Amino acid sequence: MAQEEDWEVVWCYDGWHAYFNRLQEILPSWVKLRAMDPSQPLHTQVADVKVLIPTTGRVSAQDINAVKDLRLITNPAAGYNNIDIEAAKVRGVPVCTAPGYNAASVAEGALMMMLMLARRVHEQEQTFKERGIGYPFGMQLHGKTLGIIGMGAIGTRLARTAEAIGMIVMGLNSKSSRSDLEAVLQAADVVSLHCSLTPKTHHLIGKKELAMMKKGAFIINYARGDVIHEEALTEALTSGHLGGAGLDVHWVEPANPADKVYQHPNVIATPHTGVSSTEVLESLAQVVCENIIRQREGRDLLHRLC
Repeated sequence: MAQEEDWEVVWCYDGWHAYFNRLQEILPSWVKLRAMDPSQPLHTQVADVKVLIPTTGRVSAQDINAVKDLRLITNPAAGYNNIDIEAAKVRGVPVCTAPGYNAASVAEGALMMMLMLARRVHEQEQTFKERGIGYPFGMQLHGKTLGIIGMGAIGTRLARTAEAIGMIVMGLNSKSSRSDLEAVLQAADVVSLHCSLTPKTHHLIGKKELAMMKKGAFIINYARGDVIHEEALTEALTSGHLGGAGLDVHWVEPANPADKVYQHPNVIATPHTGVSSTEVLESLAQVVCENIIRQREGRDLLHRLC
């Protein structure tokens, strides 16, 4: 049987360039990978492609239906809230993700945020530059309570790490009740978010929930930006009710550092780098490459959603 033609594959976001570059290095020669043009709508660029790689870009029903012969949507991430899954099902297009590969990296990032906030690292750096010594005073995490919202692979790993340094851990999963959430918010010195973004978790943490938290508590977000209500968070920080926030995911990405929430001195913001370790990069690139090859060869796909 004659060899099938080359497959055109589109990277659907203007970002995550290190992942794109690594994927280019390992894909077979019959895959022609290109990045989307961010100045043009995605649906105008994909008519002849075989595979879409969303990353954190939006892949809508319009985008999916614009492709004449779409064979696969494969995402180098655990999340898929940016993909119209129902549209893919209607077209019979398989959608795959890559869950679990980033668990250690993201959990370490969340721990880093907690430690930096608790020990007031920004202020320590300034004190050092001013040739001060012995201040500011932070707080130790040993003996403090950590509330984890989202006890999947990342949340579970973070829980083990936190317990190892002497923290008391309270965890919630998708089956937890509203009263469970309120109990965690009221008890925790640190709340760390690791849940998927769904209609149920959109703005899960708003003005009312932030007011339930202890005065001076920290909140960490490695889930998705919209799990927290941005204006409510800004207000809770400005009023002094919250002691600080660590934000690795944002309401718009790339985020605007001039936005009010990022200007607060007790906010540490990073550019969605929880997943950005060399080990995770390699694992995600390999699973995306493997799924493209498997789909071409008609074999079972890894981590198929639909």
